[in-house]
Amino acid sequence: MSYQVIARKWRPQKFEDVVGQEAVTRTLRNALASGRIAQAFVFAGPRGVGKTTTARILARALSCGRGPTADPCGVCDACKEIAEGRDMDVLEIDAATHTGIDNIREVIISGLAIMPVRDRYKIFIIDEVHQLSGPSFNALLKSIEEPPPHVVFMMATTELDKIPETVLSRSQVYEFRTISTQRIADQLRRIVDVEGITVGEDSLRLIARDAEGSMRDGQSKLDQVIAFAGRTITPEDVATVLGLVGRDLLIDTIEAVADENAPASFALAARAVEMGYDLRAVCRELSRVVRDLLVLSVDPSRITDPEIAGEGERDRLEGLAGRFSREDLLRAFDLLTRAEAEVRTAAQPRYHLEMALLRWMHLRKLVPIEELIASAGAGSLPGRTLPARPAPTAARTAPPAAALPPLRAGSGSSRTLLEQPAAQPAATPSSTTSPTLFSTASPTLPSTASPTLPSTAPPAPVVSDFSRTVAPAGSLKDALLAAIRSSKDVFYNMVIAQAQKVEMAGDRVTFSFSPSQRTLCETFEQNRPWLETIARQTAGRKIVVAAVQTDAAAAPAEGGQPPEADRKSADRKSALRQQALADAGVQAVLEIFPAEIRDVEEL
Repeated sequence: MSYQVIARKWRPQKFEDVVGQEAVTRTLRNALASGRIAQAFVFAGPRGVGKTTTARILARALSCGRGPTADPCGVCDACKEIAEGRDMDVLEIDAATHTGIDNIREVIISGLAIMPVRDRYKIFIIDEVHQLSGPSFNALLKSIEEPPPHVVFMMATTELDKIPETVLSRSQVYEFRTISTQRIADQLRRIVDVEGITVGEDSLRLIARDAEGSMRDGQSKLDQVIAFAGRTITPEDVATVLGLVGRDLLIDTIEAVADENAPASFALAARAVEMGYDLRAVCRELSRVVRDLLVLSVDPSRITDPEIAGEGERDRLEGLAGRFSREDLLRAFDLLTRAEAEVRTAAQPRYHLEMALLRWMHLRKLVPIEELIASAGAGSLPGRTLPARPAPTAARTAPPAAALPPLRAGSGSSRTLLEQPAAQPAATPSSTTSPTLFSTASPTLPSTASPTLPSTAPPAPVVSDFSRTVAPAGSLKDALLAAIRSSKDVFYNMVIAQAQKVEMAGDRVTFSFSPSQRTLCETFEQNRPWLETIARQTAGRKIVVAAVQTDAAAAPAEGGQPPEADRKSADRKSALRQQALADAGVQAVLEIFPAEIRDVEEL
């Protein structure tokens, strides 16, 4: 007798032999026991999970000499002939071959009225039924809905969505599921024990994982490995025959990424190429290991699950799971998935794999914004230290003079247009005290060039409207504003930059706020002693700093009184900006990043 492959030799002959489909087999057994037998069945699911096998077992159960029964005897003529595929009353049809309507009429419809030759039922098993044409389904529709009492239809398909709803609504639909790796490995263990094959659990698990939920695929792969290795099978034999990527290579690669060891990652990519692995499979298996690590990070108790890790891998995987955050693993999974698609069409697949590993290393350096904000108050960032701000002191060498950034505001409005800082020419301080000199370390601010005041002239009062040109770059007012911003840029953005006017007269600096900015004015008063200290250090003499609130009715816009609607809109905009700048998160971001707020809008 010719050799019979394992998948056919070990095909289930009873409902209890079907692995992993207990919901389907139990329902069919109960239906047979109660006599509730439908006229049409649809068995849908992935390949190799038992759809056609279950249809044959159901046909035997209906045709058995002791039946209909949930436990066919297997020894009567009907059971034997159905198992061997030669029963005249059980017609197994391949829909891929009999696609057209003429084939359906000839093979099925024309024979419906003919009584079975010997068995109790005339059974039609249509495999891959989704490949029938539309007219063929229409021709079958009436026969499936109201067939003769001696006819039963059984249809198997891997693509349930391609079957018309009119057919599904007239049939009982049973959906088969993929089989777990452990169930496939257990079934393979029973087979090799009976066949007298020596094989370890690791080898069987490799075969079961590569089967991807299909029992038939697992049995076929086992047959292939036996043909290569003989009566003794090792994991190396399985990996060689099936082209599987060794788990040691995969774990070594992920450890190199965790160590940020770029040379080692390049060497491991070269080893994968030298061993002849398909680099798409390498990316796919790496993403599988990443998925296993993510499962372990969510539920560490799964470390004993054989689908996650074998006994020899558990310690290494458990250690790796603690070295990656969940965000790292999610980003790595997306990265490897994209790399697999890129490798598929790349002229140099190795380069794409190497670059993917390097990108993975760099992605691990990303710091979540929440950690940045949380660490802002502590003055340090994850993995680095925030530089300390230089304290203002009169003993420092004077930096370049700077002017206040140009601001624009209508009457009663505090909307601010902030520009990027621009370097200014350095101003050389003289040995004598002058209102134009200052000595505090501060970043330079943008300024608008204006004619400088004569050095011998006394400081004249300067009133600056932020919507127009600012004061000269070397003025005391500009130096004072630069010093405030250098020391407390958040306070500067929240309060100082919101002032409607800044007036400098002699030894007095006055900041004017609108009536709607009462809170800002109070904040200013709380910090006034500090502001006067900054002013004294900047000017070299005592400077009085004051804040006043202007009368809304006495603040006409350029060219006349603004309309009431515009004034209310400006006040609303000012209130929104104050609310945004008072937010702790906004303050933390402004402390960390060299950014400035240009506008605030209500959503």
